[in-house]
Amino acid sequence: MRSPLETKSQDYEIILEVLSGNRNAYAEIVRRYEEQVRRYCVTLLSDPASGEDAAQEVFIKAYQALGKFRGNSSFSTWLYRIAANHCTDAIRKRARRKEESWEKLLEDQGDKIERLFTVSTNETLDREQSELVEKLFSQLPEKSREVLTLRELQGLSYQEIADALQCTLDAVKARLKRARQELELKLRHFLTSNDV
Repeated sequence: MRSPLETKSQDYEIILEVLSGNRNAYAEIVRRYEEQVRRYCVTLLSDPASGEDAAQEVFIKAYQALGKFRGNSSFSTWLYRIAANHCTDAIRKRARRKEESWEKLLEDQGDKIERLFTVSTNETLDREQSELVEKLFSQLPEKSREVLTLRELQGLSYQEIADALQCTLDAVKARLKRARQELELKLRHFLTSNDV
């Protein structure tokens, strides 16, 4: 497994290669980050098809702006910033479509949600559990969904989140606390009714 410094150095070397005319080298960047960016976009947009499309567009935007990358942060942080901005724009542009209601989600997925809270923190979520977490997050406001996704699903550090969202560490901590409280509040009724 590569260390963050090795990854940052290798990413920067690939970027320099792309900028010097080897466009094919960009495929390595896409290969390295496509799954994380796709999952991030799917979660933010609450729709697999829109998330897939958004991820592709994020890589196109990143390619077009590659000359602006200065290496002050890791490439992945820069890429998440592009993805966050792109998804925010997509959310604002699309018409409000009817989302699955919270009650319907709890009714249909209640047992699975309950099992999700018994998963050990050392266990990796399977695809079905990850999709359920994404659905739970989709019920939250955009800013809460964004910060929780970066921290809980993507595993970014507080500093990486601050860099990606272009805010302070204190703002990240406050947003995470608020997002967790919002999720807990939504789940409280479900969890207490199942304890009876």
